[in-house]
Amino acid sequence: MRNILEVKNVVKKYGEYTALNAISLQVPEGSIYGLLGPNGAGKTSLIRIINQITLPDSGEILLNGENLNPDHVSIIGYMPEERGLYKSMKVGEQCLYLAQLKGLSKADAKKQLKYWFEKFEIQGWWDKKIQELSKGMAQKVQFIVTVLHQPKLLILDEPFSGFDPVNANLIKDEIIELNKKGTSIIFSTHRMESVEEMCDHIALIHQSNKLIEGKLSDVKKQFRTNTFQIGILTENVEGLMLALTKNFTVGQTDFKSLNDELKLEIQIGTHTTNELLQILLAFGQITHFAEKIPSVNDIFIQTVSGN
Repeated sequence: MRNILEVKNVVKKYGEYTALNAISLQVPEGSIYGLLGPNGAGKTSLIRIINQITLPDSGEILLNGENLNPDHVSIIGYMPEERGLYKSMKVGEQCLYLAQLKGLSKADAKKQLKYWFEKFEIQGWWDKKIQELSKGMAQKVQFIVTVLHQPKLLILDEPFSGFDPVNANLIKDEIIELNKKGTSIIFSTHRMESVEEMCDHIALIHQSNKLIEGKLSDVKKQFRTNTFQIGILTENVEGLMLALTKNFTVGQTDFKSLNDELKLEIQIGTHTTNELLQILLAFGQITHFAEKIPSVNDIFIQTVSGN
């Protein structure tokens, strides 16, 4: 798979503090790539370098196979966590200005703005000043000016900040739609449920170092524990537990179901699922049998806590 972005051994220091310690990343073209990490991990420093707001002390960045250069500004869209709209400027005037900074003609900018304003049903905002808008309304405007020039690489830093659930869902759908049309997306957030739902690749940075990178499904496989959540209807709980504990690590679990069954969490270790199933079937009716897959949140906490 071709990479739209390659970060190679990037180092960034502020005095004696190292913000990025030889970071290397590969963002596949057409992916939604989750850039994760606690506060102060180095994510924002890396994003600012990709956007050429600051320069790395060493290392290189390739975009579309070329060394990052000023011309690439026209194919990158960046929505920072701290929004950068001019509060006393009218919405329409500001959108036109920012669109032309990204290389759009005034006519093309007006055409794109008409499309997005109608799509978000905000035609009446054109002559309003940013300071007259709520935070969520201003966020919509910020999103529009970020995607207006149809960037090939879209970088979103906490894109759902300030949105109520309805508008957060609206923006989420638009991000997914842009990705379907070919936009590659780097998505930085602390909302692990959004990463779980949207991202196909992730990287985790902690204390200036990259700890994890890869396809999300592959990362989850690395953290699997061969633990299964079981539901069983049985009249011989004592006998079942005796048989299970001879070979497996058994605990209680609390998954939701409509049955009044015995709920167990079983780690199979070196044994097989068939061996487990044989014991279960000998003692009752299985109502639930599923491997416990680690969530992104589980992986995040485990990795950061372990380092």
